[in-house]
Amino acid sequence: MRRAIFYTIVPFLMACGRTDDNNNSNEVPNPQPTPTNYTSYFVGNKTDAKVSALGGICLMGGATEDDNAMKWFLNRANGGDVLILRASGADGYNKYFYADLGVKVNSVETIVFNDKSASNVAYILDKIEKSEAIWFAGGDQWKYIDYWRNTPIQTKINEALKRNVVIGGTSAGMAIQGKYIFSAQKGSVTSSEALANPYDEKVTVDNAPFIDNSILSNVITDTHFDNPDRKGRLMAFMARTQKDKNIFIKAIAAEEYTAVCISPDGIASVYGDEGKDDFAYFVQHNCELSNPSPEKVENASPLIWDRDSKALKVYKIKGTSTGNNTIDLKNWKNVKGGIWEDWSVNNSTVKIISNTTSPNCK
Repeated sequence: MRRAIFYTIVPFLMACGRTDDNNNSNEVPNPQPTPTNYTSYFVGNKTDAKVSALGGICLMGGATEDDNAMKWFLNRANGGDVLILRASGADGYNKYFYADLGVKVNSVETIVFNDKSASNVAYILDKIEKSEAIWFAGGDQWKYIDYWRNTPIQTKINEALKRNVVIGGTSAGMAIQGKYIFSAQKGSVTSSEALANPYDEKVTVDNAPFIDNSILSNVITDTHFDNPDRKGRLMAFMARTQKDKNIFIKAIAAEEYTAVCISPDGIASVYGDEGKDDFAYFVQHNCELSNPSPEKVENASPLIWDRDSKALKVYKIKGTSTGNNTIDLKNWKNVKGGIWEDWSVNNSTVKIISNTTSPNCK
């Protein structure tokens, strides 16, 4: 049965890419020669593990971490060393990763960047080089971009990807994983603001080189997707990119308490608390249309991307404890456990038609 949902986006302010430490421990900072531009917290074996990581990407939508997704992430470290990079907070992940989840790893270290100058610290670069897993905490994605882009940190992260480390992040740490990034350089933007004016100064989307996840080379991500509702702003990000760069990008969005874990073969599994009504969304333009471009993307004018209510094809997957519901990101067609939807927007009103058909394109 096809079901259409209409709703008008109303303003609701929330800082983008924010998350709290949910698992605090009583550790003290790892002693280093009086650093002032970073703080290190360490637990485990200080002898570097000589193992090969198993690769993969884990994208978490924010709020409380999903334990099963985190176990997936830690298992991909293959008993090696886990590194958490962040620009705020403290050691909330150390005990959680090292002891609470029952997955054996050699060590867990959190490094908090206190300012941009830490991006040149040899100790941190060495830790990235020796890690088997890198996790980006929540916070402010613009800090990550401002601190790390075009620095040795970016270089070392991308070198780590080439040697098949597992990588991931929550909230702001998820927001930086795609080739296309909502940078939040001017702060967060609501769906109502972005739909009313796709050229609002806060709609800051760019594709300057940063983290080189090859499976996400044509993808933008969005987080906290249901708190507040961010469907409208994601559509504005995609429409604006199509207009400015003449390219149709795809999107992966995760609601809170939901995680998308992508294995090296491109299969994305969605984890989540089955007691919560939370989903992940895989969004693409409707390739069946002869002209799938937005009808109107102009400064100071509401976005129109309707195409007879069929502008975008979306696969919606509910998170489960086993991650059995999947989509193949090599083709965005082979799917299991979710439903297809059609999304469109007109006059700041997003329309969703549920239980539609998969895109039938070459």
